[in-house]
Amino acid sequence: MDLNPPAGSKISVSYEGGNPTIIIPSAASSSRYFGGAFLLFWLGGWAMGFQHAVSEILSGKGSAFLVFWLGAWTIGGLMAGYTVFRIFRPPVSETLELKRTGIAYDSGISPPQFDSWNKIRNTSDRWKSAFPRRVSAELDRRQLQSLRLRETEAGNRLTVDVDAERIDIASGASEVEREWLARLLASRYALPQISANASGNEP
Repeated sequence: MDLNPPAGSKISVSYEGGNPTIIIPSAASSSRYFGGAFLLFWLGGWAMGFQHAVSEILSGKGSAFLVFWLGAWTIGGLMAGYTVFRIFRPPVSETLELKRTGIAYDSGISPPQFDSWNKIRNTSDRWKSAFPRRVSAELDRRQLQSLRLRETEAGNRLTVDVDAERIDIASGASEVEREWLARLLASRYALPQISANASGNEP
């Protein structure tokens, strides 16, 4: 079984815990900090506008439109603040600990990927991208039977179904890296359907 990632890959394999652990670093670009700096300046102007609107309303001079505007302004400020938090929060690598009976999976924490927003067509997927959550799961052999390498218009996806939830694995990796990972997991856990579909379309 080949545990060596493809040439030029940033994926690494650790043996510190006894079991091999595949470490997939978060896809992060330093350019995101420019967006974070812009949002910080914008939030400064947002705070002044918020204070002015609140003062007008509390003094009894605020119109119904100003109350509506303040509500929308507040939501915009909260969204901007949350985005700044995600930009400057330290990323955590995605990991897959390859145990004998299954995989201990941790999705890690990825910074926002603004360049991929327009590639997401599904509204549900866009919502998940805007408000991601860290996923930790113990994937046993039964659940691993649902592992699939799926071909989509935006590239391949490596997914596994856990109850009613579909988890994307190695979403920050390249297509070649996901294909390598699919072959590796298929070999280690005897999942022939992964090998059969790793280079073609999902039936």
